[in-house]
Amino acid sequence: MVKNRVHLDVRVGTGLVGEERLATLEAECTRLLAIGAVRVRLLYDGNDSCILMQDVEGNEFCLD
Repeated sequence: MVKNRVHLDVRVGTGLVGEERLATLEAECTRLLAIGAVRVRLLYDGNDSCILMQDVEGNEFCLD
């Protein structure tokens, strides 16, 4: 398998912080899981957050 050469950041929580940002990211994650994406892990420091995911071919991207 060849590693992906491009890593995408999908902006869904622009301008949001804390729990409001996390809720927006989680809602989009749920939508993407339903169409075949895989959740890898949540990166959250109490204020800023992103969710690392993979598409159906295993390419990584971040919900940011």
